[in-house]
Amino acid sequence: MSVYTSKTSVTSILKTFSSVDRERAKTAALNKVRFATPKEKGLKESVRVALEEHDYHLVQEFSYFLCEADLSDEEVIQIMNDARKICHSLTSNFAGVVEALLSVNWRKRSSEAIEAYTEFAIDIMVAHSTYIPIGISKFIVHWVPTENESSEWQIYGCPTEIVRKELETVHKILDRILTAVPMSFDVVIDAISAKFPYFKKPSYVTAGYLYNILRLLEYKPVFEELVMQLVLQKLLILDVNAPRDEIDVETDDEEDDEDREPDKMDEDGIFQMDDIPTKSPSPLAKTIDHPIGQTLDICLSMLYKFLDTKCRLAPTTSEEQRWTANRFFKMLLFIFDEVLLPSHNTCHVQFVIFQVCSLRPAYAEAFLNSLWVKVQNPNVSSIIRHAAVSYMASFMARSKFLPLGTIKFYLTELSKWCLRYIDDTDEYNSQNGSLKANMVFFSVCQALFYLIAFRAKDLTASTKELLFLQSLQLSRLAMCHLNPLRYCLPPVATAFAGITRTHQLAYCHTVLERNARRKLATVYGHDKAMPEETLETFFPFDPYLLKLSNKYIEPHYLVYKAHDLDESVECAVPAVEQLRRKRGDSEMIEEDDFILADKRQRLSDLSKSQEFDKHFHYGSSPGFNT
Repeated sequence: MSVYTSKTSVTSILKTFSSVDRERAKTAALNKVRFATPKEKGLKESVRVALEEHDYHLVQEFSYFLCEADLSDEEVIQIMNDARKICHSLTSNFAGVVEALLSVNWRKRSSEAIEAYTEFAIDIMVAHSTYIPIGISKFIVHWVPTENESSEWQIYGCPTEIVRKELETVHKILDRILTAVPMSFDVVIDAISAKFPYFKKPSYVTAGYLYNILRLLEYKPVFEELVMQLVLQKLLILDVNAPRDEIDVETDDEEDDEDREPDKMDEDGIFQMDDIPTKSPSPLAKTIDHPIGQTLDICLSMLYKFLDTKCRLAPTTSEEQRWTANRFFKMLLFIFDEVLLPSHNTCHVQFVIFQVCSLRPAYAEAFLNSLWVKVQNPNVSSIIRHAAVSYMASFMARSKFLPLGTIKFYLTELSKWCLRYIDDTDEYNSQNGSLKANMVFFSVCQALFYLIAFRAKDLTASTKELLFLQSLQLSRLAMCHLNPLRYCLPPVATAFAGITRTHQLAYCHTVLERNARRKLATVYGHDKAMPEETLETFFPFDPYLLKLSNKYIEPHYLVYKAHDLDESVECAVPAVEQLRRKRGDSEMIEEDDFILADKRQRLSDLSKSQEFDKHFHYGSSPGFNT
């Protein structure tokens, strides 16, 4: 009689056979000897034979039996109990059968079977550290939702109650293993990274995996730094594969569909019935249609919620909780420096730091100070300093929660740094005004010009604020021998020139006109179109296009509004706002001739290509988009 009774043997007894059929069945059973030996011998006997006689055939056959047989709960309990009794004998020579034991499907079994499996898994990893990678991997794989579970993960990364209870069992086992085997720390990080879903997987797969990662951080905060760094790296991959222009096109299409009124009558003039029941909309209807963008939207929404619980402080927060929140923010700031700051062409992931800084003024101050230290440090690469000052300008321009005093403080610091730079170049008679040699200087100047143009309404609201702007010596800065306006983005330079001329702070239009003539001379002098010398600048906190996670950003986000004092100052409006006017609008602005000619050329190009408007909106004139 076999040690482990299989389901097939029980069901075969219930069948009725004639004597001839019975003999034929016996003959066939004798020929099928593959599973007979492991069932008769059992795990303990198979291991004993292997140890004493050095014959691993029975162990190998038992491994096949575990992988292919349909085991009942009673059989799983018996096998796991036998395995625990010989746990210390299962050395690396028995890796195959141990992996088969750990691969047994246990999630949907009885509590007794789950308990037996759990005890064996913990005992084998404590007794033999070589099995830790296999064991951890077998648990992490349960974090990835399968295709059969797609309906259980449709509501923005939140599982159903049944799936949640099953996953809680997985996390309890992992918690026990991590407590009993501290050396498994690195193994868990490697397993999480290896099992992270491919970025083109359906949104419920990536969101379900992220759900489990964030659940791990709740009971094992020791993983916070490495896991958060890994998560942001994976979200960056999603972000760069969901470009802003693709998401914006789909958003515009949806808005157009909403604007169209549905037809109420058919061709015969008969009203259609309104009471026909329709299928309820999918929960994912609130997200965007872009498949990768949808995954990013759901994941960021989950991450924002997690960060809110980690960093938000209530009046009743204890000192220990306050210390924990501050430590977590410092860790997040370090990850920003390592992962987000050096990244290029990202659109939404950087809003993680924006959302966290909106929770406490101290966080925003620490973030800006960290960036400003990098900008001033000559030992930091110019690319990082350029990115840091871009983050500073965009953050201060878009943050509703940032007090005006902080903005004025950093405007003063930016101005002082630029003026010192000009003094140093005068002192050493430096005539090298190239973009490459002075990129940081031009980046800081553009940040200063952009911030003044964007926050002009606040910075010119009173005589006191105007006196403050006068103290920045903007005229000297704009008209210095290095000519920073030459390298600024045209919308930034035009907006800044309009603001300063309106309030008699500086007269920059002569400089803009001279720069334009210089570019024209370059083109015609070489008889070919030369690339414009312009800073390759991005504004990291340009408008947020994701729908679901926008609820965490919108309350703290400042939308650009043109500085509209009177008709004479419309030249301060960025070029992107000018192009939004109706084609038949005859109202003109008093500007220099080259600016009007440039606008006429752009309008001509726009009439030739419908794609130009989309490109210009996010490519040529970033920073001022509403």
